[in-house]
Amino acid sequence: MSPATRRLTTAQALVRFLAAQYTERDGVRRRLIAGTWGIFGHGNVAGIGQALVEYGDLMPFHQGRNEQAMVHAAVGHARQLNRLSAQAVTTSIGPGATNLVTGAALATINRLPVLLLPGDYFASHSADPLLQQLEHPVEADVSVNDTLRPVSRYFDRITRPEALIPSALNAMRVLADPAETGAVTLALPQDVQAEAYDWPEEFFAERVWTVRRPAPDPVELSAAVAAVRAARRPLIVAGGGVHHSEAEEALRALVDATGIPVASTQAGKGSLRHDHPADLGGIGHTGTAVSDDLARTADLVIGVGTRYTDFTTASGTLFQNPDVRFLNLNITAFDAHKLSARTLVCDARTGLEQLTRELAGYRVDGDYEAEYRAGKERWDRIVEDACAAPDEHAVPTQTQVLGALDGVVGDEDVVINAAGSLPGDLHKLWRARSPRQYHLEYGYSCMGYEIPAAIGVLQAAPGTTVWALVGDGTYLMMPTEIVTAVQERLPVKMVLIQNHGYASIGGLSESVGGERFGTAYRHRAADGTFTGAPLPVDLAANAASLGMDVLRAKTVRELRHALAEARSSDRPTCVYVETDPAPTAPPAEAWWDVPVAEVASREPAVQARERYEEQVAARRRHLSA
Repeated sequence: MSPATRRLTTAQALVRFLAAQYTERDGVRRRLIAGTWGIFGHGNVAGIGQALVEYGDLMPFHQGRNEQAMVHAAVGHARQLNRLSAQAVTTSIGPGATNLVTGAALATINRLPVLLLPGDYFASHSADPLLQQLEHPVEADVSVNDTLRPVSRYFDRITRPEALIPSALNAMRVLADPAETGAVTLALPQDVQAEAYDWPEEFFAERVWTVRRPAPDPVELSAAVAAVRAARRPLIVAGGGVHHSEAEEALRALVDATGIPVASTQAGKGSLRHDHPADLGGIGHTGTAVSDDLARTADLVIGVGTRYTDFTTASGTLFQNPDVRFLNLNITAFDAHKLSARTLVCDARTGLEQLTRELAGYRVDGDYEAEYRAGKERWDRIVEDACAAPDEHAVPTQTQVLGALDGVVGDEDVVINAAGSLPGDLHKLWRARSPRQYHLEYGYSCMGYEIPAAIGVLQAAPGTTVWALVGDGTYLMMPTEIVTAVQERLPVKMVLIQNHGYASIGGLSESVGGERFGTAYRHRAADGTFTGAPLPVDLAANAASLGMDVLRAKTVRELRHALAEARSSDRPTCVYVETDPAPTAPPAEAWWDVPVAEVASREPAVQARERYEEQVAARRRHLSA
């Protein structure tokens, strides 16, 4: 007897298949593909577009305005749900498809799942070249979608309907695998999208992908326990894997039992509440003084779910103890082996729980606890001073904006940022009160991420108060999804800080001999440089024109009132504030390597090179196992 089949187009089959996919972890089941974002053109309107109309009852659809922003929204959704649910993004062939590349890179670098479904050329080459097709002189199977290969964890071009079956299953496998996940691309030739095929009914059956919690190898665990017991100054570096694994309680149990302090990466901040006595705040170039001081003297660094980027390691200059060793707990072997570490290749929660059991009776020396607690108290006073506003009628500084926001947010609010000078200030100063509150995309530090990500978080967690913190540079790059927030009645709270240019890069430019060249938003002066009056742009008016309610704040007092009003609003609301440009954040406590011109005739660059050579001399390659 022949197996049952159903005659559908390739696009229809894909949508039905996606609607039947689930993840399950710890007994909790979620839709793997919770919805699809789309912008339609000739490359997907008659295929995926028609299928989404056909099966609108099975697959929720979200209308986007910019392809990159749609990926950002999907990433925000996935991060809020700890990678247990993802969204798909469909575009036409051509510029719509290539606009996905930035978002795909962000997703893959941050190890966050998103499914990309760009249209492609005719597989039959019957219309050749079609509109927007890239013609390669010696590789006729190349299209613009091949730009997505290096930024995708899995890529396939579906040139025949039946090829979708193994490819779709592989796509789901990668999306649901915490050690493999990232952007997944299925490029869909537009003729194949519309082609009919007799699909086996089993393809559309409900399928559950178990999200594993692998335990550590017993030999590795034994070696790890011995390393911790031998350490006198251990330090935990908590990365994003703590959140993805929902390991916050396991981390706190380990810390409470052993007294080992915790410093956090941008992705890991909030792994402990800010007021836990062992939480030292951020680490690395944008870290706190207490974290970086302890990192320099630590004899064992225990990385939990971290990639050890250059910001975390201060470009290889932070961990200076001659006897320092590393122990890395990570579900991805690639990351676990960094810095010549002892490894625990396992799920973060499972690994931390087993470490805690095996370390029964171990606790750091009381003097060490007293040292880091005193350092934490000193840093807390620095935070208070930086965020305080002695004059309620003055124009606020950026750190005072953060202080005002801290006084308004609730424990379960989500604060989103990605680029500019805000990530450094937030990493040093923000007092995270819950695991999901601090949402910093700093793996790719992508301008334009914040507003669409806020939409994705609201889709994942309806009823949550979500704040998108953006500077003027970020806002001008990608405000388009404000329209989506208005359309979907999603009450995004946007704090728009106007400081007339790229403040972060301006400061960096000055420090490396670039003299702030090309970083300010100003008219040209008589000498042709961009040093004239600030540009007369009104970003608040622009946000209002896109449908947002706008509250303008000129003083600290007005800012506090505006933030409180925005939080209580059920509409997308922008709080617009022009800040005092005077720097009030604490300076960097560790170095970051940005190479400086080795030869130059201008004195700022010559001096910057001298400082650079002093700093780079402290770099270490950690090779001892």
